[in-house]
Amino acid sequence: MLPTGLSSVYFGWSTAAGIAGNVFAFVLFVSTEQFSGLPYIYALLNCLICSWYGMPVVKTGIILVATVNSVGAVFQLVYLSMFITHAERAIKLRMIGLIAAVVVVFAFVVFVSLGLLDYDERQTFVEYLSVASLISMFASLLSIISVEFMPFNLSLATFLMSLPFSA
Repeated sequence: MLPTGLSSVYFGWSTAAGIAGNVFAFVLFVSTEQFSGLPYIYALLNCLICSWYGMPVVKTGIILVATVNSVGAVFQLVYLSMFITHAERAIKLRMIGLIAAVVVVFAFVVFVSLGLLDYDERQTFVEYLSVASLISMFASLLSIISVEFMPFNLSLATFLMSLPFSA
């Protein structure tokens, strides 16, 4: 346990880093580029799992995680809706199938975490899934772009969002 003075300083820096991370995450959510819809599918899954992780039934005291990822999930759904509206028929069907798969996976996560695990196990289970979904979201970007085509706004937003969360 930290002494009282250090505890308040730590809390202040931790809160500041959390708020900065949320601001930069929001910037990342609104940074769109013209490429495959697959990163938005991974981002939707990540936002849903991280929103679930931030809920008090899973972990208390991190409501900022739930709020920013809930907003992110809404943005991903809007992007996916626009993408599907303007895509060719085969791509539309594929994307709708992937969205359905995301819904099934998320429902499974909620069912397992609430139905089969106690509070501590639920927290650990969803923590690991959050990390895995975040890694897959960032990895999905690497699958569709090359270094020579790396969009600057997307790169900058990703970098800025990662700094506070690393801190």
